[in-house]
Amino acid sequence: MCVEKIILVGVENQENYGNFPESMKELVNLSETAQGEVVGELIQRRQKIDRRTIVGKGKLEELSALVASKEADTVIFNHELSARQARLIEEVVDAKIIDRVQLILDIFAMRAQSKEGQLQVELAQLNYLLPRLVGQGTSLSRLGGGIGTRGPGETKLETDRRHIRHKITLIKRELKETEEHRERSRQKRKDSSVFQIGLIGYTNAGKSTIMNLLTDTKTYAEDQLFATLDPLTKKWQLPDGFETTITDTVGFIQDLPTQLIEAFQSTLEESRSVDLLLHVVDASSDNRHQQEETVMTLLDELEMNHIPVLTVYNKADLLDDATQFVPTLYPNCLISAMNQESQEVLVEAITKRMKELFVSFDITLEAKDAYKISQMKKETLIDAYEYLEESNTYQVQGYAHERSKWTRGEETDELEY
Repeated sequence: MCVEKIILVGVENQENYGNFPESMKELVNLSETAQGEVVGELIQRRQKIDRRTIVGKGKLEELSALVASKEADTVIFNHELSARQARLIEEVVDAKIIDRVQLILDIFAMRAQSKEGQLQVELAQLNYLLPRLVGQGTSLSRLGGGIGTRGPGETKLETDRRHIRHKITLIKRELKETEEHRERSRQKRKDSSVFQIGLIGYTNAGKSTIMNLLTDTKTYAEDQLFATLDPLTKKWQLPDGFETTITDTVGFIQDLPTQLIEAFQSTLEESRSVDLLLHVVDASSDNRHQQEETVMTLLDELEMNHIPVLTVYNKADLLDDATQFVPTLYPNCLISAMNQESQEVLVEAITKRMKELFVSFDITLEAKDAYKISQMKKETLIDAYEYLEESNTYQVQGYAHERSKWTRGEETDELEY
């Protein structure tokens, strides 16, 4: 396969100077994830972005020369482009012009495995491209595949607006049916009082590796951005017997396209309905604080900030000295998901956090009801239980979710908490 040669363009200004270097570094990673080769960068510092061509006239000429000298196929701007801006740039630069949003959408198109994921990506791409159909003629004649064109493809773009709107309606209808099925599954888990845990975090923080560490599943986990796209829910049993579910979802990123957030609402619903969020953070990242802030901001926007959180600082093995690590979010734990020994540390931290959220109980069971203890181990966190010979009863102490029948007194009249 012929690898596309890419040139990246970014403008540092008053609005983005704080995270600009990291944003450009991230754009390199995104480009490589999309299977492209970055052969050059063009950066301009100015008060504000040029409204016509993002960069100034002189820089645009410089970009044209750079594209020619490097024989680049694609130019990716680290800013969202309007159809007019893309057209004006194409008049000077002889290459395919796309922006950061199109690049992310393209990666999502590569990563989507399920039918639902593919539909969501296509919906996001069509919603993004619909208002940009005017003036796309030059680029369309040049497109034959490659970065920025996966998913619906050029045949969709060449159709008229009416056809695209009709396609969007059909996709939304199909997604609604899938969403209803997913909602029934979520409600079933809620009704069964199963405690639900969700994995969230910046892309490539190690969520899937943690999923594999806890559940022994073989979830796709690579050192790539957006390695996981389709949500995956698995049962997980703690060493003491308590049963729960863990859901792995798509990672967050700076400037996550609005189109993706809208299209992936049903996927994000998987995390919105959980009882505890494990916020996975790459402890070794140079831009850890910015990544934490991005995730916390998105949690606010997605109305998930009410859900209890345990921050899991991952990749401790990549720190120069883990003993000197200073966390910023609490409660937390520091692990390396690649190290099997970290499983015990993580389980202990999750158990401790769950006890903080649960209601304590002290239950007396008749000897004839001793069989219920094995059931309680699956549904509660038992701290201790003992047989009292003088009363021929069992005394059981522990913690359970407020939804649990053990805290509602449905199993015994002698419930105390």
